[in-house]
Amino acid sequence: MSHLKRSLHCGHVAEKKIGSELILAGWVHRWRDHGGIIFIDLRDNSGIMQLVFDPAVVPDAHSLRAESVIAAKGILENRTPETINKDLPTGKFELKVTSFEVLNKAKALPFQLDEAEKVAEDIKLTYRYLDLRSEEKQKTLKLRSDLCFEMRSFLHLHEFCEIETPILSKSTPEGARDYLVPSRAYPGNCYALPQSPQTYKQILMASGVEKYYQIARCFRDEDLRANRQPEFTQLDMEMSFIDERDVQDLCEDMFKKIWDKFARRPLKDKTFPRLTYAEAFSRFGSDKPDIRFDLEINNIDKLFEQTKLTFLKATIERGGKIGALCLKDKNLSRSELEGWVSRAMHDFGAKGLLYVRFDESGKPNSPVAKFLPDNFLEQAQKVVPGITASDTLFIVAGDYKSSWEVLGKLRVELAQKHELVDESKDAFLWITDFPLVEWDREDKRWYAMHHPFTSTVEGSDWNKPETLIARAYDLVCNGEELGGGSIRIHQREIQQKMFDLLGINKDSAKEKFGFLLEAQELGFPPHGGVAFGLDRLAMILSDANSIRDVIAFPKTQNFSCLMTQAPSTVGTDQLRELGLKCTKAATPPKN
Repeated sequence: MSHLKRSLHCGHVAEKKIGSELILAGWVHRWRDHGGIIFIDLRDNSGIMQLVFDPAVVPDAHSLRAESVIAAKGILENRTPETINKDLPTGKFELKVTSFEVLNKAKALPFQLDEAEKVAEDIKLTYRYLDLRSEEKQKTLKLRSDLCFEMRSFLHLHEFCEIETPILSKSTPEGARDYLVPSRAYPGNCYALPQSPQTYKQILMASGVEKYYQIARCFRDEDLRANRQPEFTQLDMEMSFIDERDVQDLCEDMFKKIWDKFARRPLKDKTFPRLTYAEAFSRFGSDKPDIRFDLEINNIDKLFEQTKLTFLKATIERGGKIGALCLKDKNLSRSELEGWVSRAMHDFGAKGLLYVRFDESGKPNSPVAKFLPDNFLEQAQKVVPGITASDTLFIVAGDYKSSWEVLGKLRVELAQKHELVDESKDAFLWITDFPLVEWDREDKRWYAMHHPFTSTVEGSDWNKPETLIARAYDLVCNGEELGGGSIRIHQREIQQKMFDLLGINKDSAKEKFGFLLEAQELGFPPHGGVAFGLDRLAMILSDANSIRDVIAFPKTQNFSCLMTQAPSTVGTDQLRELGLKCTKAATPPKN
C-alpha cells in the first residue's frame, strides 16, 4: 500500500496551487538528465506535469524507467520564463519533488509509445493496454463515452425508456450465422448470442413500452472483411404509433446535437436529403453514396444504339445497360487509363472497362476509337451533361445491377485519387423505399433485404414480389451507412405472407417466432425503429481509419484477440459437461 495518496491530477495543476505541497501519481512519460538534475514528465489521463528531482534531496530518481508508475510529493513552483512549455496547459509549472515512491517498475517496453504509429498492428494489439495509453486513444475512448452519455441524455428528454434485452437468446433463421452457446442444463440445446435485439424490442412495443432504447451488444458470425468485428455495439431504438418521418426527424435532431458537440468540423448543411433506393443506385451505383462530390453515373444506352461495337450492341439487345462516369478536366496518361481498367477487372469484379478520352479537336481517343464516329463528342453531349474535350469517359456494360455496382466502386476510387471529395464537410443522406425482398439466383428463393419483420407499403401486391417496396430507411454519412431501420409488421396475417414469401413454413415460423406471432394477435400496436452502429459513428467523429481504433479491445481481421489469445481450446472435462466433443481444433493466429 502506498503512503503517498494522490491529491491532484496532473492536468488540474493551476496557478492557485503555487507554493502548495502536492502529491501527483501516474506514468513516467519522459525522462531527462540535465547535469545531474532529473526532469520527468509525469502523465495521467488528465495531462502531463513536469517533475524536478534533485539527487541531493531525492536520490535514485535516475533508476526510473519509462512507463513505470510512481507517486511523487513536492512543492509546486513556477518555471523560469525561458523554460515554459507553451504546448502544455501545465507548461508554466513544475513540481520540486521532496519524496517519491515507485508503485510499479516497468521493464523494457516492447515498443516506445511515442513511436506507436510505426509499430505493426499485431504488436500493438498484443500489447493493447500500452497502445491505449496514447493521448489519441485516450481521447477516442473519452469521446465514445461522452457520445453514449449524449445519446442517453437526448433520448431521456424525449421520454425513452432504457431497457436491457437478453444476451442468451434463441437461434433464428435469416441474417448472418449465429454464435451458439451450448446449454449444460439442456444437453444438445444451444442459446444464440443476439445479432440484434430485433424481436425483443418488438415484443417491448407489444408490452406497452412505446419508446425503448438501449446501447446494445450484438454478435454476428460473418465472413472476414476489413472494418468488421464479430461483436459490435449499436444504439437500438423502437417506438409505437409512429411513421417513417417521425423516426427520421427524431434521429436528425439527435445527430445535429451530436455533430455540434463532438464533430471535428461543423455541420455546414443541416438538411438531411432523401433519395429512394432506386434513385441512389441509378445515380451513384450504391445504396450508401458519398454525396460530397458529383461524378454521377450516366445511362448512355442511346449513345450506342447504332454502334458498330458488337458487344455493346448485344448488351442492349439482351436488355442490359451501358453506364458511364465522366471524369472532368483530368489529362490521364495511357498507363493511368490502363491501370484503371486493371483495377476495375481485378478489384471491382468488372468483365471489362472501356475508356474514351478526346484530343483538343474533340476527336475520340480510345482502344475502340476506329468504331466511334468523329462527332462522338457531340453525340455524347446529348446524354452526358457538361462533357467537354478535356474529359474522360469510363464505360461499363452488362446487366444493370452488376454494371452499376462496378461504376459505383470506380466512382469512389476516382474521387479519392483525384481529390474530388470535399473533406471540409460531412454530408448526411436518408435512403428510403428499398425493395422488400431480393432474388437469390443460386438458392432460387427470395430473401428479405432488411429482415423478415419489415413492413411493405399499403396496397402492395404479394403476388409480384419484385414490386414490393419496404418501409425501410438507412442513414448515410460520407458514404458510410450509420444505421437503418423500418416500420415493422404488426399484423399476424401480413407476417405470415412475408414468411410464405421467404419460404418459412408455418411449422418453422411457429418454432422460431411463435412468441412474436402470438403477440401479434393479442393487441400489437403499429411500430418502427432504427439502429445505429456506435463503432462506426465514433470512427467518423474521431476521423479514425478503422473501427478497431475506437473499440477498446478489438479482434483482428481474423477474429482473434492477440492479447488474450482468444478463441482458445477448452478441456475435455468442460466439453463433456456440456455434452460436446471436439474432433479437430484449429489454432488461432498468435503473435
